[in-house]
Amino acid sequence: MREKVTDALRGAIVSGEMKPGELYSAPDLAERFGISATPVREAMLDLVKQGLVRPVRNRGFQVTEVSDADLDQITRIRELLEPAAAFEASAHVAPDVLEALRSLAREIVAAAAEGDLIRYVSADHEFHIRLLSAGGNHRLVHIVDDLRSQTRLYGLSGLVEAGQLTRSALEHVQMCDLIQAGKAGALEDLMRLHIGRVRREWAGR
Repeated sequence: MREKVTDALRGAIVSGEMKPGELYSAPDLAERFGISATPVREAMLDLVKQGLVRPVRNRGFQVTEVSDADLDQITRIRELLEPAAAFEASAHVAPDVLEALRSLAREIVAAAAEGDLIRYVSADHEFHIRLLSAGGNHRLVHIVDDLRSQTRLYGLSGLVEAGQLTRSALEHVQMCDLIQAGKAGALEDLMRLHIGRVRREWAGR
């Protein structure tokens, strides 16, 4: 339960549904999720350790601010790491892992169609981490995981309203097709374009 709540809260922060500067209490969030306050409070403390929120004494938690310069730097690092890592990992994606990636890709597309941003971000996060994990470089995966958690996608709601989020969602299906076809170079190119779009469009650039 703690891990599920942590993932959901991280998704709400990354998608911009939980905004910097606003105060969030564990009881209020617990009511939102329909659970007790204890796992929510534990999840928020996990997010404090990750630098996503900060505690406000006797009041709750606030989402930490991330500047445009920070987001530019995060995106640049991801562009250097993830496409090359996806290229290397693609040759090691076992059939069961590919099927899991396809299932996540379908989940991403469904969440985009429904405009469920928290579900979208959570499935997107798991897709990319699972793909890179196939390469066996766990230090790199940890770095990318941390960078993705620091990303803010304030433009997601606008993409939903414009009907453009599904286009980006379908790129995950295309990634699976490229892995199955053994086209690692094309996968690397698509991943680079995908990350660049995150900064330009998803983050409201």
